Amino acid sequence: MSAFSGEIAALVTAFCYATSSTFFTTAGKRFGPIVANRVRLITAVLLLISVHWIMLGKPLPMEAEPERWFWLGLSGIVGLALGDVFLFQAYVTIGPRMGLLLLSLAPAIASILAWLFLSERLEAGEILGIFVTLAGIAWVILDGKSNGSTKTSISAILQDKQYRLGLLYGLLAALGQAGGLTLAKKGLAGDFPPLSANVIRMTSAMLAFSSLTILQRQVGATIQKVRSAPQGLWYILGGSIFGPLIGVSFSLYAIQHTTVGVASTIIALPPVILLPVSHFILKEKFGWGAVWGTLLAVGGVAVLFLL
Repeated sequence: MSAFSGEIAALVTAFCYATSSTFFTTAGKRFGPIVANRVRLITAVLLLISVHWIMLGKPLPMEAEPERWFWLGLSGIVGLALGDVFLFQAYVTIGPRMGLLLLSLAPAIASILAWLFLSERLEAGEILGIFVTLAGIAWVILDGKSNGSTKTSISAILQDKQYRLGLLYGLLAALGQAGGLTLAKKGLAGDFPPLSANVIRMTSAMLAFSSLTILQRQVGATIQKVRSAPQGLWYILGGSIFGPLIGVSFSLYAIQHTTVGVASTIIALPPVILLPVSHFILKEKFGWGAVWGTLLAVGGVAVLFLL
């Protein structure tokens, strides 16, 4: 096994998340982000159960200990259900640019949580690599165009209660993602198969999100929305294959074979990975800051591999 198998898995995760985001963005435009997320979780669970059944001969890992179900289930609820709810609210309130910027705090939060609860320690080189990578990601996001709010001055933040609430949503999204990964590592102890762990996490998140949908009496509206644009289901399927099925499974393998801080930093690379796609395929324009930020982020990842 490669000495950097965890880091490589995290890099695969980042590319999968970058790919799935394009599918889910298109689906979100057809269904709306909340409905798309509901359908995404259901589709992901069906895919994962099918693959688990084919590869391991059973639909669910019922042999897993109750304690493992608890930690992985809680991880799914915190990271995949609550975290995504807060992230979507941040996108709506303060725009995707600021939402992504706040989400990029997740690796730093994950490192602190892993240090407090898992006794993980980072070497000086790893801390440097994380800092450089996050600085590059932040530079790319700040240089990009924002489709939402562009108010970033201190006075605007102090005067706009809705904007402050959006910042809180973004921070809670970062905390949810970081907490979800930290809890998942606890549930993965003992070389538990990442695919089985993914089934438990995703099923728990789906049940939590579906319960919320029922309580909000949104089941009928969700079905109606899907029936009005059934072609959007193909984008949900594509996104679910690259994101929840492949991407999340690799992310669990990553945190199993390297520190949570290093894995979550590499996994945060999709805004950088999508930059050439935006330029060459979508013909979007951006400044030199985004280019330098990309190079900085890539350099940070190189530090994580080399030091």
